[in-house]
Amino acid sequence: MTESTQAATSLLTEHFQYTPLSLIDDIINSINALIYRAVTAVETGLFSTPPAALGFAAEKSTSDLLSIRDADGDGNVEYPEARTEIENGVHQLETLLESTVDKDFDKFEIFALRSILSVPEDLRGWIRLSHYENLSFNTSPDSPTPESVNLQRRKLQETQKLHTALLQESARNEALIAQLRSLLTSAASPETKKEEDESDATKPIPTPNPPTLSFLTSNPSAKALGVGTSSHAPLTTHVNFALSQLPSLRSLLSALRPRIHTLPSAVANIDWESSREERRRYIESQTRRHLQRTRGLELDEHGAVRDGEWSGGGRKIGAGDVDAIEGVVGLLGREPETRETDDRMEE
Repeated sequence: MTESTQAATSLLTEHFQYTPLSLIDDIINSINALIYRAVTAVETGLFSTPPAALGFAAEKSTSDLLSIRDADGDGNVEYPEARTEIENGVHQLETLLESTVDKDFDKFEIFALRSILSVPEDLRGWIRLSHYENLSFNTSPDSPTPESVNLQRRKLQETQKLHTALLQESARNEALIAQLRSLLTSAASPETKKEEDESDATKPIPTPNPPTLSFLTSNPSAKALGVGTSSHAPLTTHVNFALSQLPSLRSLLSALRPRIHTLPSAVANIDWESSREERRRYIESQTRRHLQRTRGLELDEHGAVRDGEWSGGGRKIGAGDVDAIEGVVGLLGREPETRETDDRMEE
């Protein structure tokens, strides 16, 4: 389909509200439906007509004289060969009509698309449809251009991103403010504490609350300046409170500065060798004690294991150890007597 033909087809489709080819297809389908109805009517008429009226006469022969043909309910003689010939004839008629319609209506389709359902090329630019009337195609200087539309679209996207970021920041700030408010809970008054102690005398002692920053607002100096009150204090009040704390900070700094200067000399005067010697002696004494009590080793004053007899005082023996040794000796003295008794019993 060329460009000119496509333009004409688009114009006719917009005018008719359907394509020209669909109109021709509807005409051809209607003709085919009429053909099928005519063929069905012919077939019904032929089957309802007696075969003898259609020229099917009985041939007389010796075999026909000896046999009798079948008849229907009305007494008419049936001819099976007549039904077969009628079906073949109807089929040939239907095929002939279909081929004729296809051949002739193909020519009709070409003629209609070229001569009837077409718009001359010199008239296509001058045709105005009814729904195009009173339309002005002249652009005003204030009309938007594609560049301005794209610019506004980008501005809208950036504005939406900024709006989303601000919402997230607002949510984070609200969460932070809620945490700070929970920390800056105002301290309860003494009377309120007494009433709570009297009412909660019978109740179990609750677990202590975690430390808060309420002392920043419950301090006497903070109360004097109005910090932490329900009313919104101006910024100067908070600045005055911060300035009032500066003298105490200065006094602390003046007290710490001399100590900072004396810190290097104090570190240098520490006797690191004596402390290390004390640690070594302590470890050696504990190790010697463990080896003598647990392992049962005999060590000299230098920590070496003795090969000969022990000349030192030895480990102290308690009363329990003595009783255990006496019990073992008693068991060993009774063992020969029990053996003689067992031998006598065996004899």
